[in-house]
Amino acid sequence: MKMVYVKDLLRGSGSERSAVDLSGWVKSRRNGKDIVFLDICDSTGMIQAVVKVENAAYVIAKNVPVESSVKVIGILESGSNAPEIRVEQMQVIGSAAEISPHPRSPFDIFDVKMADHLLKNRHLYLRNDKVMAILRFRHLAMMAMRDWFNQKGYIEITAPVLTPAPLYEDGTAMPITVHDENVFLTQCVGFYLESAVHAFEKVYNIGPSFRAEETRSKRHLMEYWHIKAELAWVSVDDLMAIVEDMIGHVVRFSLEHHSDIPRMLGTELCVDGLSVPFPRITYVEAVNRLSSLGVPFEFGASLGSDEEEILSRGFSSPFWITGIPRKIEPFPYVIDVDDSRVTRTADLIATNGYGELLGVAEKISTLPELDDRMKEKGKFGDPRYEWLRQMREFGCVPHGGFGMGVERFIRWLLNIPHVRDTIPFPRIFRRKIAP
Repeated sequence: MKMVYVKDLLRGSGSERSAVDLSGWVKSRRNGKDIVFLDICDSTGMIQAVVKVENAAYVIAKNVPVESSVKVIGILESGSNAPEIRVEQMQVIGSAAEISPHPRSPFDIFDVKMADHLLKNRHLYLRNDKVMAILRFRHLAMMAMRDWFNQKGYIEITAPVLTPAPLYEDGTAMPITVHDENVFLTQCVGFYLESAVHAFEKVYNIGPSFRAEETRSKRHLMEYWHIKAELAWVSVDDLMAIVEDMIGHVVRFSLEHHSDIPRMLGTELCVDGLSVPFPRITYVEAVNRLSSLGVPFEFGASLGSDEEEILSRGFSSPFWITGIPRKIEPFPYVIDVDDSRVTRTADLIATNGYGELLGVAEKISTLPELDDRMKEKGKFGDPRYEWLRQMREFGCVPHGGFGMGVERFIRWLLNIPHVRDTIPFPRIFRRKIAP
């Protein structure tokens, strides 16, 4: 078992000129006349190892391929800028084949010309410093979200991935056959959280979601991770305030604990989420704004990336678009009594042209109202949804929830170009699922 990590050596674990035994990978190699300099890295950092010609390990060090895994034994000494290892013994654990660029070498991971190569070899380029930084940020941001949910008294519900009943139309969900039964990979766990919320009142789920609708954009994936929460006794206004508090918590946590990660990527952490409360405009106002800017847009249509980007120019913080039309929202969402054309919902639009981050919605709690909406959406009489109707007959209460894609959120916070860079193994439309 590995006992010593690079970080231990860099922060002075053990006395100077102490014996060290380090396992890691060769990040780079520089051959001098009578000396070899190796940059040895592991998951915690990098340290220089020096091998002189009189040492038996010199020939091994001089020829070891970059990216090979190695074990070095030697003496920890003070280098010119940082501690370094004077190598006495060296063993190659696993020799590396050639690939260009080397995964741990400094190159622009966001260069669109390299995207295909990096995706085909994603299993190797996960070890790139910048890719590692993004995934470390993802880990920490999700930890902060779970921390927020725990602080607020939510219960985590592990909802199923296989479901017979999609939230939207069947064609939008990814079908799969299990023991001759046609079901779908989940696109939203909201139905299951609705059930759990009548037991625990405040619940959440962080898990995968799948979409069959083909969308080739910088913010869409076939498979992504979804943060969903459901609460009893809430209104859409309550939900907007709750989301603002959650986003603020994650931004503050990021500033305090890992603001260095964006700098490593050549970006800056987006702190616009601290400017609460976020402004609100109605969908009707959004349509009118677009019209005044010479952008033709028909009431009842979904706002696309272009329209959201244009609207965001008028705000210095994220902003809410409230009252999304009933025509484009699914059947469980409450119709606004003041304007029957729209629902009691809201979408949060990010700054800097990053588009929609998440949505919130009040859910229908009475059976007659649910039946009317199911008839409107062609769902009434479908036995797959009968259990949802039954819930409205067993003490159902006003409730609602929100849902946010993890990858969109990370992309916005880190100010990076594409959601594909925010997930370990992206699944993208019209691309072979590999590796």
